[in-house]
Amino acid sequence: MKYIMFEDFSGQPVPFIFPQRVDHADMREQMPYTKVISAGYVIMERGEFTCFGSAPELQVSAQPDDAEIMARKFSRREL
Repeated sequence: MKYIMFEDFSGQPVPFIFPQRVDHADMREQMPYTKVISAGYVIMERGEFTCFGSAPELQVSAQPDDAEIMARKFSRREL
């Protein structure tokens, strides 16, 4: 899967995960948020996210805290 981490209107990071066949640039065009924080690829193994790679067309790459942000967003405590 691919992902883009945006900054929402309140300044919080928001991950969008989408299929590999969709280009990062095409997904970027669909989102209302103005700031892209990071982007790349994401896998989940044994219940843990791993983020890696980059999106050259967006001039960003995966960041060390992206997996932790995704885990928090998928947690029941974030609801």
